[in-house]
Amino acid sequence: MLHRLKTDFRLSIITLLGGSAILGITPFAVMRFLQGNTLAGTVDAAILLGILVTLTYAWITGDTRRSGFVFAVIACSGAVAVGTVVGEPGLFWLYPCLVTTFFLANSRIAVLLNVASVVALLAHGGAFRSDVQMWSFASTAFVVSACAYVFAHRNHDQRERLEHLATIDPLTGIKNRRSMDQELDLAAANAERTGLPYALVLLDIDHFKKINDEHGHGVGDDVLTDLVALLKQNTRKSDQLFRYGGEEFVLLMLGVDGIGLKAVMNNLQQVLRKYMKHPGGSVTASFGVALLRHGESVDGWLARTDTALYEAKENGRDQVVFADAQRAPELSADTV
Repeated sequence: MLHRLKTDFRLSIITLLGGSAILGITPFAVMRFLQGNTLAGTVDAAILLGILVTLTYAWITGDTRRSGFVFAVIACSGAVAVGTVVGEPGLFWLYPCLVTTFFLANSRIAVLLNVASVVALLAHGGAFRSDVQMWSFASTAFVVSACAYVFAHRNHDQRERLEHLATIDPLTGIKNRRSMDQELDLAAANAERTGLPYALVLLDIDHFKKINDEHGHGVGDDVLTDLVALLKQNTRKSDQLFRYGGEEFVLLMLGVDGIGLKAVMNNLQQVLRKYMKHPGGSVTASFGVALLRHGESVDGWLARTDTALYEAKENGRDQVVFADAQRAPELSADTV
């Protein structure tokens, strides 16, 4: 539960706002029923029920986008209903709704909901003692909405930037190991569900430390970025490339196995041999390849790939070694 709240920002917002709303509205609902104000109590009870259903739906399905929108609609329409039924005291309930809509729904929908809510109360007019109060309410409501929009927009931009920094390797511009862990989990789950083959490739630039030592880290960085560019040019858009660490990279491929996988790896090896250069000469790489087995864990899959890479490096580098060679004769480690 706590893990989901930490990792799903929208779910945490829905939960926090929903819990706050339930704690804030429940006493008023009880009080109004006790005072005999059945209509106002029924409105409060309907709002509480809608929030509870929305919260439950969000937690069960994980569909926070739809539940956030429904929550925002319930909050705004409920605040308008309370203002209409209760009168002036009910107006104050709209202000928190004007702020939270921007965190529950996208900006356009939030603006429409806020404008519609304010206009609905102005059109009814029964909650206001005078025109001055009505237009003062309208002005403050729109100022609150504008401030909430700016804050929510900046918050969204900052979260996107943080997510980008947390998941993208700054040098090569590809996804990092954190992203890789998430994508491998998704791949394993999808393979179990659909039966589609997934191949994992772990590659390591041969003698990369020597390149850095003899020619400097600037040349080493150029080699890394050139490698990424070549891999992107010679793989499909559906294939995913990650920087595993240092000079090691991981390539996740869907829908390739057997002879097709061998052909892909041979092509990548030849491309690197032909086009990867540095001031001291050509650059080669060693490859470890493993197909995901049925029911295999991601850790086990990655470990077999790493073992195949280690074998390629131990056997002289500039080789492709398939972890499943013993299970599938067509996936021979002989790539020359």
